[in-house]
This record gives sequence, structure tokens and C-alpha cells, in this order.
Amino acid sequence: MATTTPTRPPVFNLPNQLTASRFFLAIVLFVLIEVQEWRACLGVFVLASFTDWLDGYLARKQGLVSTLGRNLDPLVDKVLVCGAYIFLLPYGNDKWLWPWMVTVVVARELVITGLRGFMEMHGAKFGADWLGKIKMVLQCAALIAIFVALDAKAHEISPRDWIERTRDVCIYAMLATTLLSGLQYLWRAVALLRSENYTP
Repeated sequence: MATTTPTRPPVFNLPNQLTASRFFLAIVLFVLIEVQEWRACLGVFVLASFTDWLDGYLARKQGLVSTLGRNLDPLVDKVLVCGAYIFLLPYGNDKWLWPWMVTVVVARELVITGLRGFMEMHGAKFGADWLGKIKMVLQCAALIAIFVALDAKAHEISPRDWIERTRDVCIYAMLATTLLSGLQYLWRAVALLRSENYTP
């Protein structure tokens, strides 16, 4: 009786193509921030965020989860989000986006990415949990609120007070969850390293 060996999903499947397209959308977004086309920034970022949801959905739905996609997807997310905050820093000079805020976002992502790679290299599962997913949602919500507020300011839309208050609330909520999720990951890593089941 013939036996069939399971075939691995193709590397350049649709979910991975969507992830790659998000990288190019990130570059477009950075250019649009530089030329201060805030409405276009909003559209591009919303499209990029949609591809983030869609590639994960298709990978699970069609059984196309791959090692490349599992590693590339969060990396591209970090390029998109961290890059957007870095490029927006010069426009936060009226005290709504400070350098320390951007440092918190970028440092958290770099530290946790390195820690996750180290833990998974030694066989420990270290994927995103619910707090990490909330963090990502709030980071995106804060960027959307920032683009809306900048567009309102550029077009002198009034009243802008509620838009700017919403922006500020989103930014501080994002910072809180970014810090909390980072601390939670560190706590999990320490617990795994100290467990009897972990062997370096």
C-alpha cells in the first residue's frame, strides 16, 4: 500500500505575499509621512493593517502556516509600526509625541523579538498572548488617531479638541499596554528559564 508524505505549503503562498506587500506599504507610508500627506497616510496604514489580519486568517483557514510566515509576519509588523512612530516624531513637537514614547515602543519590540528568538531556539514556545495582541491593536489605533488629528490640523477642521484628546488617550493607552506586555514577556521568560523542563 502506497504511503503519501505530507507536503509543506509553498514558501511564496498568498499569506506570505500579503506579508511582503505590507513591507512595501510601510515604505510608501514613510514617504507619505515625510511629505505630510496625512489622509493618504491614513488610507495606506489602514490597508496595511487589514493585510496583517488577512494574511493570518488565510494562513489558518487554508492550512498555509509556514516557518517563514511565522517569523516574517511579526518582523514586518514591527517595521511598519516602529518606523511610523519614528517618522512621526518630528511632527509631535507640540508635545503629544515625545522621544521617550517612541523609545519605549522601539525598545520593547527589539528586546522581546530577541528574547522570543532565543527562547524558541531552545524549544520553548513563546508566541504572542492576549496582552500582546491588545498592544498591537492599540498601537495601530494610536497611529490612526494621530493621522486623523494631523489631517484635521492641516485642513483646519474644527472643533479639533476632541480629536486631539482621543489621540492623546490612544497614545497613553498604547504606551501602558506596550510596557505591561513587555514586562509580562520578561516574566514568562524568567519563569521558563527557571523551570526544571528548560534545558539550554
